[in-house]
Amino acid sequence: MATKAASSAARGARSAMRIIKKYPNRRLYDTATSGYITLTDVRQMVVENTPFQVRDAKTNDELTRAILLQIILEEEAAGVPMFSNEMLAQMIRFYGGAMQGVVGGLFEQNVRAFMDFQKKITDQGGTMQGGAGGDATKVGSDAWQQFMATQAPAMQGVMGNYLEQSSKMFLDMQQKMQESTKQFFPGFAFPGFPGEKK
Repeated sequence: MATKAASSAARGARSAMRIIKKYPNRRLYDTATSGYITLTDVRQMVVENTPFQVRDAKTNDELTRAILLQIILEEEAAGVPMFSNEMLAQMIRFYGGAMQGVVGGLFEQNVRAFMDFQKKITDQGGTMQGGAGGDATKVGSDAWQQFMATQAPAMQGVMGNYLEQSSKMFLDMQQKMQESTKQFFPGFAFPGFPGEKK
């Protein structure tokens, strides 16, 4: 009986996944609503935490990551960008290097920590404004969500600065490690180190 329930729950989780098909003409087709959608609609799904996958209509290859990167590109081009030119340039420099995986993990941990922090603030806001009745708690939660919505640009700037500072700290640490290594091994050539002749 428990096995059947678990199997049913697993099927339910899979069915909750929205499948978006991407056609050669760049159009996106939502199989759940049987209609074409725009990149803005996909962005809204991300904001609402709706699970989805984007797949190539012809090959069935997963394209979710490419679509998410496209959304980020559009967000960076409009409004208040989260990353500075220097930050983006530094991210490009990490590709292909030995530290690529480490830096990717570092960014992911920072974003996750920031999201947990934001969730705690939101949860506290909902309970702090609540009273004896359930309605008061709901009003407090709604008011806090409205406040957070008006603070979105500021929060976005804080997030960008936080990631840039984390990246700078990592780069400083990497440089210090390289300098210490060169002191321990004087006269040894380190081709990848800054200032080292190739």
